Amino acid sequence: MKENFKSGFVTIIGRPNVGKSTLMNHLIGQKIAITSNKPQTTRNRIQTVYTDMERGQIVFLDTPGIHKAKNKLGEYMVNTAEHTLNEVDVILWLVEPSNFIGAGEQHIIEQLKKTKTPVILVINKVDTVSRDKILEFIDTYRKVYYVAECVASSAMRAQNLDTVLDMIFKYLPYGPQFYDEDTITDQPERAIVAEIIREKALHALDDEIPHGIAVCIDRMKQRKGQNIMDIEATIVCERDSHKGIVIGKGGAMLKKIGSNARYEIERLLEEQVNLKLWVKVKKDWRDSDSMMKNFGYNKDEI
Repeated sequence: MKENFKSGFVTIIGRPNVGKSTLMNHLIGQKIAITSNKPQTTRNRIQTVYTDMERGQIVFLDTPGIHKAKNKLGEYMVNTAEHTLNEVDVILWLVEPSNFIGAGEQHIIEQLKKTKTPVILVINKVDTVSRDKILEFIDTYRKVYYVAECVASSAMRAQNLDTVLDMIFKYLPYGPQFYDEDTITDQPERAIVAEIIREKALHALDDEIPHGIAVCIDRMKQRKGQNIMDIEATIVCERDSHKGIVIGKGGAMLKKIGSNARYEIERLLEEQVNLKLWVKVKKDWRDSDSMMKNFGYNKDEI
């Protein structure tokens, strides 16, 4: 093991839609977690790796937003997020730039009080407020919970992310390198492809439907002797009425989702992609343990 090499696990927590996935994608320098302005975008605990051969290696866990659960999928997501707090070396707590601490943040503070893990408070989206307000926001949070460090940043504009990394390394223990230096995620390609399709559906569809969709990769096969990947996937929704909206008039919506997803999957796989999408209805799948397991949400693995 190299001397002075640090390694450890960092979880990124915060209310839904506060910018956790965007922050992680920018820290890693590559898109792994899907982003959208709708809640419940991240459903699983996504593990990504940042390696600096001089300083050390950070394994990030991007967790679902901590919120009040409305169904089994919601419970699974919240359990996943809260479960990680004691398993990691550092907690990055992302908040909006505000003087108001709402019920969502209060709930997170209650969870943080149960852990001894050092917490770095990241006031995100500071590009949206005037600079002289930032100290006020930091003060507001410091009054309600003791944090080890505090930093103002913009994940979207990659502002101050070097400072975030410096702070993380400060609190990481010395340890071995867990992954090869070129590893950036533990997610299999199929899982990332499914998430990209779900992201494009979230972007294209209306507010109500996306919560109830999952994506299954039915087939993903390299075409023999060619630089082409054939992918067949099914978008699963909860209602017959949703199916019509996902397909759209004359198949226009499904076509839009497919072409947007294909473009990004081609960038990921660095080859041509032939993508076919279907839509199926599985009523109330978010309240079914077995269906959730089929779609990759396994509560036994939390």
